[in-house]
Amino acid sequence: MDERELLERSGGPVTRSRLLHDLTALGLRSGDTVMFHTRLSAIGYVAGGPTTVIDALRDAVGPTGTLMVTCGWNDAPPYDLDTWPRPWQDAVRAEHPAYDPESSEADHVNGRLPEALRRRPGAVRSRHPDVSFAALGPAAVELTADHPWDDPHGPGSPLARLVARRGRVLLLGAPLDTMTLLHHAEALADAPGKRYVTYEQPVVAEGRRVWRRFRDIDSEHGAFDYARVTPDGQDPFETITRALLAAGHGRSARVGAAESHLFEAEEVVAFAVDWIERKIGRKGERKGE
Repeated sequence: MDERELLERSGGPVTRSRLLHDLTALGLRSGDTVMFHTRLSAIGYVAGGPTTVIDALRDAVGPTGTLMVTCGWNDAPPYDLDTWPRPWQDAVRAEHPAYDPESSEADHVNGRLPEALRRRPGAVRSRHPDVSFAALGPAAVELTADHPWDDPHGPGSPLARLVARRGRVLLLGAPLDTMTLLHHAEALADAPGKRYVTYEQPVVAEGRRVWRRFRDIDSEHGAFDYARVTPDGQDPFETITRALLAAGHGRSARVGAAESHLFEAEEVVAFAVDWIERKIGRKGERKGE
């Protein structure tokens, strides 16, 4: 989409002051701890791109507020590395660079904003190579410190800490299926058939580059089999987020040209855990207990 089309979509340039006005009208406030997901093109023509969006978000939450994003690692080794021919595996294991929270690029699938935020002076990024988060603001260290190596979406994770701080989640023009916080609900849900994955990635431990094995819920293909409880062709996270909105959770408004939504993290997790356990079933109920 070219600049003219973006300008027409947003009715002119989306500036820092216009974003601040729209974000404030949506309900973002000074002192908030907010995890945000953004589709930049949905907002329209943003004068200044990611820099302007981050500046406006910082204006909205003020000096006492904190921003958080999901990063991941763009150049992580493939999950199926152990299925490769042995010589190929050996070459990767011998020379693939270790994950570095300060320099490893955020996963491009998450858009431009996570990489832009993690590069900001003062930003802090968590230590987990595959599930890293970055934060900027007074609570950044608290949110990202000691990210659990295993079950990195569960207790003690940056997502759990976001909930504990009564944080919020902003979908700024982002699709409903991008709400990473729902992985925390999956990690907590007591439902049968929960799917896990293990994989290896290189990290630095005690000053040495080592390959470490990690265990997590299957966040790529789904921690549960949602096929019978979601419409055909619809991502399960979109289904859950639509149910959240239909139940009256969250606020919705346009920011620039983008339909955007603001949620309370605690409400999201409580609703989603209940939804999963009702739709998939609770372990005890499935066992007849």
